[in-house]
Amino acid sequence: MRLSYEDKCLLIMLGRAAIMRHLLPEKSFMRPLKEIPAPLRVKCGAFVSLYVEDNLRGCIGTFTEDEPLFKNVRRMAVSAASNDSRFFPILAEEVDQLRIEISVLSPRQAINGPDEIEIGLHGIYIQQGMNRGTLLPQVAVTQCWNVEQFLGNCAKYKAGLDWDAWRSAEVFTFEATVFDSDQYSDSVNNS
Repeated sequence: MRLSYEDKCLLIMLGRAAIMRHLLPEKSFMRPLKEIPAPLRVKCGAFVSLYVEDNLRGCIGTFTEDEPLFKNVRRMAVSAASNDSRFFPILAEEVDQLRIEISVLSPRQAINGPDEIEIGLHGIYIQQGMNRGTLLPQVAVTQCWNVEQFLGNCAKYKAGLDWDAWRSAEVFTFEATVFDSDQYSDSVNNS
């Protein structure tokens, strides 16, 4: 999906405003929008990752393509701030330090083997029975993993399977357009 600079700024603002509205519902944090740009109304999945002082504090997403992108970003931002069981919820006083990273997802594609995975381009989704897990494309890069490490970590730590379970599981790849509030801070802060 092609998103303009303005589209990305707006998604970051919508995510931050949704978090603030959740934390302080009695206040208004963004003037109502007259119109949502067409690219943000496309139905696609998204992940929102939240960082405070470069420490991950929440990451939740959806592959669901039932809702427009802007709604998924708002919903995932609130969920990452308050419902990621690995972390304490974000506090209102932390929002000024909050770095918001948004990953806009392409549809998943089933693959036949690990040779179809390109580190840095593909995220992975593993499913076996009721167990499922995903890792975004940027995770393998930041962790300096090869393809087998990427698959093994996803199987074991995200899907709750054995390290090598990816060999017999259904494996899908997807791509993501990734951007964060640090890249757009001047535009977002001046809006």
